[in-house]
Amino acid sequence: MVCGRRFGMFSAMPLRLAALLLAASAFSAGGAVVDNTGSVENPKPTWETQRQARTFSLLIPAPRGQITDRNGLPLAQTRLSYNLAITFPTPLDWPDERILSFARRQIALASSTINRDIRVSDAAILNHYKNRGVLPLDIAEDLLPQEMNAFTKAAPPNQVLRQTYVRFYPNGPLAAHVIGYTGPKAPLSQRPIENNDLIFPETEGREGLEQIFDKELRGTPGLLQITFDAEGNKSSERIARQPVPGYNVVTTLDLAVQQAAEDALDKGCKRGAIASIDPNNGEIVALASKPSFNPNDFVPAVRPSVFQAYSKDPSNPLLPRSFRSAYPPGSTFKTFVGFAGLESGKITAAEEFSCPTSFAVGNHVFRNWKKVDAGRLNFKEALTQSCNTWFYQAGLKIGAEPIIDFSKRLGLGRRTGIPLRAEAAGNIPDDDYMMRVHKRTIKGGDIANMAIGQGDILISPLQMAQAMAVLANGGKVHQPRLVLQVQNIGNEVIAAYPDRVRDEIPVSPAVRDELRRSLVAVTSDGQGTAHRAKVKGIDVAGKTGTAQWGPEDRQRIAAWFAGFLPADAPKYAFAAVYEGEPNVKSIGGGSHAAPMIGQMFKQVYNPDKKEGGAAPVAAAAAKPASEAAPSPEPTPEPFVDAVPEAQGDTLDGIPVAPAVPVEPAFDESN
Repeated sequence: MVCGRRFGMFSAMPLRLAALLLAASAFSAGGAVVDNTGSVENPKPTWETQRQARTFSLLIPAPRGQITDRNGLPLAQTRLSYNLAITFPTPLDWPDERILSFARRQIALASSTINRDIRVSDAAILNHYKNRGVLPLDIAEDLLPQEMNAFTKAAPPNQVLRQTYVRFYPNGPLAAHVIGYTGPKAPLSQRPIENNDLIFPETEGREGLEQIFDKELRGTPGLLQITFDAEGNKSSERIARQPVPGYNVVTTLDLAVQQAAEDALDKGCKRGAIASIDPNNGEIVALASKPSFNPNDFVPAVRPSVFQAYSKDPSNPLLPRSFRSAYPPGSTFKTFVGFAGLESGKITAAEEFSCPTSFAVGNHVFRNWKKVDAGRLNFKEALTQSCNTWFYQAGLKIGAEPIIDFSKRLGLGRRTGIPLRAEAAGNIPDDDYMMRVHKRTIKGGDIANMAIGQGDILISPLQMAQAMAVLANGGKVHQPRLVLQVQNIGNEVIAAYPDRVRDEIPVSPAVRDELRRSLVAVTSDGQGTAHRAKVKGIDVAGKTGTAQWGPEDRQRIAAWFAGFLPADAPKYAFAAVYEGEPNVKSIGGGSHAAPMIGQMFKQVYNPDKKEGGAAPVAAAAAKPASEAAPSPEPTPEPFVDAVPEAQGDTLDGIPVAPAVPVEPAFDESN
C-alpha cells in the first residue's frame, strides 16, 4: 500500500546541480526508499525473494521541453499537475460487486472532499482493476489549488494524488497559432498491464511548433519499478531511471513585438493579421492573428464543449490568418508593379502618365477611386496618391511577364517554407494558371487588374512582409525563419537554422532609393494615404491597399498596410490586414490597417506609452526563462498523499515545473 507515504521534492536549485541530482536519482542507499518511519522499504532482495517476486517496469513520461522567444522568454512550459486517484488493496482478487462497491464509496467521498462532481463508469472501474489495478485509478484530473488543499486537510485513506506533467502556456493566447497546443498521444492500454507500459498518458503536439518539433520536445521516459511478493502484495516501488526532459526550441519571435502586434489587432479589428520580419536576416519577429485562442484550454485535454465552441465560432479563432489565409492585395501590389517596371527599365521614375477618373481597356472601362482628374503624375506621385488609372497605363506598358517574374522572385504566390503546416501558397496568375482556370491566356484587362492588385492575385500577410523585406534590404530574399535553434537542458545547441539567402535580385541603388522615397511619401506626404501609420521620430515606408473578395452576396474587404521601418535603416518589414464584415464598404487600408501598424510600432519604440490594447505579457514572461520559473522539478512521484510545498513561481497557485532555464547559445553561423 502506498497510502500514508510522502515523497520528497527538490527545492529550486541551479539547473546543472538539479540535473546531477536527477541523474543520481532522488533515492539513496542503492535505490532503496526510506519511508517516513525511517525504515528501508526496499532492501536488497535475496535470490529466494527474487524468485518468488514479480516486478513491473513501467515508463514515466518525460516533461516536454520549452518553447521560447528569441531572448529565452517562455512561450510554452511544463508544469506539475495533480490527479486525484483511488488505490485498490492488494492482492487484486475481489469479485466485481466488491470492486464497484469500494470504488463507488471512494468516488463519493472524493467528490464531497474536493467539491467536484466526479463520474466514472462501472466499465472503466472494472477494466482498470483487472488490467491496471497495480496503479491507482485517476478519478479527477488537474486539481485546482483549493481542491488540493481540501484533499490535504481530509487525507482520506485509499486516496492519493498522482503527479503528472502537463503543458502550460504562460502568456495565454499570445502567439497561440504559432506555438500550437498538445493533447494526449493515445489512451492507456486496455489490456493487462505489461512491462514498458506508461503510468500516465504521454502528450503530443497537435498544432503549430508543438506538432512540428514534437520529437525534439518530447524527451526520454523514465522507469518505475513495482514489485509484488508471492501472495500478490506490493512489496516495493522505486524509480529506477529518471526521465530526461525534452529539448528546448528557441524561436525567432520577439515577445515584446509579438505583444505589440496582438495589442494592435485587439484594439483595431475583429478579424485580421500582422506579420513582421527582420529584413536583414529573414527572422520572423511577430506572427499574429485575430481572433486567437487560449492553448491552456486544451490542457490536459480539451473538453468537447470547448472545442465545439471554438469550431463553431463564425470568426474561426483557430485559423492562423497571418500565414494560413491569403487575400487579394489591392493597391499594396502597386509597389511591386512599380519595382518590376523600374528595375526592368520598362518605365522610369520621371515618366508621367495621366490620372483620369476612368480608363478604357478594350471595351471595358476601369475607374479610379478618386472622383477628380489628378493630372499627369510620375511614379512617386502616383504611388503616394494610389492612382489606379496611372497604374493601368503603367501596367500595360510594363507587360505581364516582368510583373509576374519579379513578383514570384519576391516570394509572392508560393509558400515561404516556415515550419508550420498548411501554409497558404497564395497565387500570382500566369498563362498556365489562366489556361487551367479561365481557358485563355492573360489579356490586357487582366494586366490592368493585376496592376492594382485585383483579379486572381492572392497573398498571405507573411508573404507580403517577406516581399517588403526584400525591397527594404535591396534585393536579398532571405529564407523566412521561425526557429533559431534547438537546445538540450544543458543549453547546448542540438540543431541550428542559420540565415540562408534563397535568391538575390539585382536592384540598382537608384531604384531602391526611389521606392523608399515613394513609400515614405505614402505616410508623410500631404496627399499620402497612410498618415495614421506615423511613428514619432521614425520614417515609416509603406503602402495601403483595399480589395474586395468573396461571393457577391457576401463580399468582404481586405484592408492592407505593408512596408518597412525605419526607412533609412530597416529593422522591421511588416504587413497588416484588416478583414471587413460582409457587405460593409466603408473600409480602407489607410483608415483601418495603417493605424494598427502605427499603434504597434509606437508600442515597440515607446513601450512605456502603450496605447490601450490587451493586458501586458504575463508576469512570468516579463523576465528570462531562467528566472521566470523554478529549476527542474524531480520526476513526478507516481502516488503522493499530500501536496508538496510549491517551489518557485506558480500559475494560480499551481507550481510551474520544470521550466528549464534557456539561455540562447547561438553558434557563430547564426
